Amino acid sequence: MSLATSLPARDSVTELLAGQAGAQHGRYAPWLAVALGAGILWYFALDREPDAAPPWLAAASTLAAVVLARWRALAAWAVGLVAAFLLGMGLAGWHAARQPEPLALPYGAVVASGRVAVVEPLPEGVRVTLAAARLDDAAPLARPVRLRLRRDDPARPEAGDRLTVRALLREPGAPVVPDGYDFQRAAFFSGLGGSGFALGPAAVEPGQGEKLARLRARLEQAVTAAIPGAAGAVAAALITGTQSGIPEPAMVAMRDSGLAHLLSVSGLHMAIVMGLVFGVLRAGLALVPWVALRVPGKAVAAVGALAAGAFYMLLTGSQVPMQRCLGMAALMTLALLAGRRALSLRVLAMAAAAVLVVAPAEVLGPSFQMSFGAVLALIAGHDALRPWLARLEPRRAWWRRGLLLLAGLVLTSLLAGAATAPSGLHHFGRLQVFGVLANAVAVPLTSLLVMPAALAAVLALPIGLQDWPLWAMGWGVECILLVARLVADMPGAAPAMPPLPGWGLALAAFGFCWLCLWRGGLRLFGVPVILAGLAAGLVSPPPDLLVSSDARLVALRTADGIYLYRVPGARNFARDNMLRAMGATQALALPGQGEVAGGAISCTPTACRFQPRPGSAVAVLLRGPPARRGERMPPLDPGQACGHAALVVALEAMEPRCRSGVTIDRFAMWRDGAQAAWLGTAAVIRTDRGLRGDRPWVPPVPMPGRASDLPRATVDTGSR
Repeated sequence: MSLATSLPARDSVTELLAGQAGAQHGRYAPWLAVALGAGILWYFALDREPDAAPPWLAAASTLAAVVLARWRALAAWAVGLVAAFLLGMGLAGWHAARQPEPLALPYGAVVASGRVAVVEPLPEGVRVTLAAARLDDAAPLARPVRLRLRRDDPARPEAGDRLTVRALLREPGAPVVPDGYDFQRAAFFSGLGGSGFALGPAAVEPGQGEKLARLRARLEQAVTAAIPGAAGAVAAALITGTQSGIPEPAMVAMRDSGLAHLLSVSGLHMAIVMGLVFGVLRAGLALVPWVALRVPGKAVAAVGALAAGAFYMLLTGSQVPMQRCLGMAALMTLALLAGRRALSLRVLAMAAAAVLVVAPAEVLGPSFQMSFGAVLALIAGHDALRPWLARLEPRRAWWRRGLLLLAGLVLTSLLAGAATAPSGLHHFGRLQVFGVLANAVAVPLTSLLVMPAALAAVLALPIGLQDWPLWAMGWGVECILLVARLVADMPGAAPAMPPLPGWGLALAAFGFCWLCLWRGGLRLFGVPVILAGLAAGLVSPPPDLLVSSDARLVALRTADGIYLYRVPGARNFARDNMLRAMGATQALALPGQGEVAGGAISCTPTACRFQPRPGSAVAVLLRGPPARRGERMPPLDPGQACGHAALVVALEAMEPRCRSGVTIDRFAMWRDGAQAAWLGTAAVIRTDRGLRGDRPWVPPVPMPGRASDLPRATVDTGSR
């Protein structure tokens, strides 16, 4: 090819790139929030604390970006992304360093006393959070602790009271499965020091409670008295943000139908409350001609709506999701007062950045991911579909209004459902197939009936006229629960699937941001990235074998389903988490003797041989004889399994230990936590401690004197 023919081709490519770059005007800044979140995620993905370089490098990169901005805007933006990434790492490390040390709680029963900070109703009683708690006569704890009172306890503490009770307390538990939900990390950043349950009745000394806390308790009592059953608990959750009183069947139905987001007081509820207040205030000002001519009604209504949103946040306990929503609402109000677009990608990016600066650990939770993902999809979807929606503008034909409303409901459910599906699959291992159908009915009910009635009930409570609004609210909630049950009972409504790996979620999120933040044909490159992230499960299958951290459960994955071996004292909570990690909801019991799963599992009274696939490595699960109640389990002898199996598993210490091959026994679980194994040509083991590493929220490695000194499992006596 000659130079004359190559130059025009190069010029056309340059013009194409320049045109694409120019078309993205205004879309570069939101990527700084994405880079900030990526830096935080990188910090949490490390297996040890980074050095002090990121903050200094972030400052230097920021200065370089400012200097470059005068000559090379794109180069300055690229350097700014690096600065935001490093800033995210530094912020996460700074927040971790300023947290109090995790508590080391005594093993036995103690007398706990402290100021009641939070009271949460439960289906089986009451749960309280004690601030500055003392255990026996020790100094006040640096972190609050949470206690569940006995079901028959007549005490009804309120926030501000002082409570004393004999209880058992434990530190937050480790993940049930490797790479599972990290309770210790969540408690470390939320400030929680431990939790437990009362062994006797609680003694309460009245104190000077917080007014909002008492108002919250009064509202909960009024709502549950006027609306009985699960509907009352759901209604109370929508007003006060407390979900602890909702019965488990209702929670399952809401989750499987894709309506669980309605229970978490967040952006939807804040938008409804602020929208109602804004509309009422603006209409009220417009009804008075003298005021309408002299007062900027739109601005006054916007400020009033923001004040109502702030009160709603305080009423629901100032939870981080509500703080995030209020911050975004404040930015939208400022944009409205300045005559700019109230809801834009820049406003969303600023709100996300503000939350990440204040609470970096929130980026790991489903609330942050799903709420911001849904709003991002709605904003980008509205921009992309605006030309098509304009054709449905309600001119003169009445049917156009209905068609536009129906299209808006369906598109909103589709966009929000698609945007939150990857996060839901990663965190919960479920896919709500009929979520669009359920939301098309439940969201309008919530917006047009339930939340307006809730607002009216709160306003009418001081004068005692809350019964009628609460009746209307209860009827609406009953309809929502009916929709949830009907949809959840549909065949295949919420199939269990293996959770999406973390790196797959990150890849899908990057592709999603690429699709939503860019304009034109450039955005389409995000689609294959999203598909690659969603396909991560194909190259990262669930483990073939799981052992719980408390050494009481073993799960074996076969083509016929999950087979479970459990010893007395195993918790259903651990069982459910293990099944979720394997993409299942039900488990089969291992036989006492014989073959199951087409010969993949062959058992004798003392051991089970497990080969998930023909030609794969073999694992042997040792089973000891049943112990009497209160007695220790005897040590297990691996015998010939050490030489014939790639992996030997025992829920008790093995004596003697295998000199070759891979073993998982009580010592390994006591030291490294939950264990996962993949049986290919060889056994590949991943442990909870190996994945989490040496982090401030991870307890130090225990150092036993010798294997025989390890605490052995005992048969649960049922004293709890």
